[in-house]
Amino acid sequence: MAQLQQLRAQEAVDSMVKSLERQNIRKMQGLMFRCSAGCCEDSQAPTQQVHQCVEHCRAPLAQAQALVTSELEKFQDCLARCTMHCNDKAKDSIDAGSKELQVKRQLESCVTKCVDDHINLIPTVTKKMKESLSSIGKQMSAIGHRG
Repeated sequence: MAQLQQLRAQEAVDSMVKSLERQNIRKMQGLMFRCSAGCCEDSQAPTQQVHQCVEHCRAPLAQAQALVTSELEKFQDCLARCTMHCNDKAKDSIDAGSKELQVKRQLESCVTKCVDDHINLIPTVTKKMKESLSSIGKQMSAIGHRG
């Protein structure tokens, strides 16, 4: 049962990441590549200047990817803490002499609630990330126009 809940949570997170990648990250990647290509247009520019320009173009995308990674880690850590709490409660129940079947049911119920609660948080987490990514995307657009 816990594996089924883990799969549900993973599928929900995967769906969120795919949405962010398609709607936000890809656009940013396109801006980054076009900006970087622009850095290479001046054949007279010193190599160091071209490298700095390319790095300047790449920085916002790296910031966006770090943001997504950080938010996903927070989400997964929070879910892990919730399921660890369920495991602790189950262990305490067994130590107190509760029947194994009853404890298994309590554990399954607790883990299911953790997963449900965290899946319900995904729209809020997604909105927060999209707002941050949108802000970074606007910075990238400004960089791209400056070259």
